[in-house]
Amino acid sequence: MARSLPETTPTRPANPARRQAWRALGSPAYRHYFFGQLLSLVGTWIQQVALGWLVYRLTDSTVLLGAVAFLSNAPQLMVAPFAGIIIDRSDRKRLMLQVQTLMLAQAVFLAVFTYVGWITPWLILVAAGVLGVLNSFDAPLRHSLAGQLVPRREDIPNAIALNTLTFNVARFIGPPAAGLLLAATSAAVCFAVNGVSFLALILALRRLAPSASPAAPTPFGTAMREGFGYVRSSVPVRMLLTQVALLNFFAASYLPMMPAFARDVFAGGPNTLGVLLGSAGAGALVASAYLMSRPSVRGLTGSILHANLLAGVSLTGFALTDALWLALVQLFLLGFSMIVCNASTNTILQTILPEGLRGRVLALYTAANLGAAAVGGLLVGWVGGLIGPEAALLAAGLLLMGAGARFYLRLESMRVHLRPLYAAQGIAPRSSE
Repeated sequence: MARSLPETTPTRPANPARRQAWRALGSPAYRHYFFGQLLSLVGTWIQQVALGWLVYRLTDSTVLLGAVAFLSNAPQLMVAPFAGIIIDRSDRKRLMLQVQTLMLAQAVFLAVFTYVGWITPWLILVAAGVLGVLNSFDAPLRHSLAGQLVPRREDIPNAIALNTLTFNVARFIGPPAAGLLLAATSAAVCFAVNGVSFLALILALRRLAPSASPAAPTPFGTAMREGFGYVRSSVPVRMLLTQVALLNFFAASYLPMMPAFARDVFAGGPNTLGVLLGSAGAGALVASAYLMSRPSVRGLTGSILHANLLAGVSLTGFALTDALWLALVQLFLLGFSMIVCNASTNTILQTILPEGLRGRVLALYTAANLGAAAVGGLLVGWVGGLIGPEAALLAAGLLLMGAGARFYLRLESMRVHLRPLYAAQGIAPRSSE
């Protein structure tokens, strides 16, 4: 009988795929930023849920729900081109610190005014508008810093996937936590928690080295023409930004409607609202894990197509059901598909963008993402006030499926133009890419 030789059996090495999924955290600068951003984003989601619940409790208006979502993000449509130029000209770390400090002040304002009973729907709208302007800088700064803090360009897709993970872990934790806080305390406490959470990112940013010196500034008009000219001339960038705008215009319109669905469709309260949003967050979290496991940017255009179609189907299914368990399944799929689309687009853009245009194009990406979502939320909120939230989201879901079909018809043209850009980065495309 053969002898077993345990002493000579080699130890199984650590799973290389697992190490690959977390490789960007090997950079100390990115690691500090990752954990600070995670805590800050949990607070942001807590405030967002509490703000929607407070507005609906004060007004019973889906129109005002849409208006708050609109003002929180729509300024990016106007401010984003200017914000992108400022980001390209600035020390990004220093600018990010300034933006986070102002966002902390906005959260403290909401907490104090709500606690003493001075808050009104109109003050909430003003605070949302201020936040919208700050978001015009915050979102592209988060994206550009993520790609800047890793030493190797091939680690940028993983840094972006981890950046997406922070957002979606926060999205998974924040809404249920907000529901518990709203049920146990008040909206003022939620706003105060958000204010404290900004300190985590501020402290993390202070540990980072200053950003690389920006290039000599060009006049604003010239810089803006360069940015828009690049987008117009690049078929992949133009198509990706258009698809992101269509996806978020239709799909993200479900978010401001959630307080109405939680109370009026599913006969629930803050806890139901938290569970609904937490289900979408769970889907987004799974999407982040999927993206982290990918070794490179190859094949992401196909992922964008399939996820676009899935988003349309799941939004339509959510609008058609009054069973809470089925709604949770549909929101899980919707959260998954939206993150796959948005994060895959971001990854492709950061892979192919010239460094000198990164801030401007990512600001336009943010406008196409959050700005389009704000306009869609306002429109669906208005339509929901006329025909009901279920019918409004049903129309959005059907139109989103049409947008996915449009992307499919133009996909091969985009792939043809992407191949030489990938080749310039040393990336060999798949046969279907």
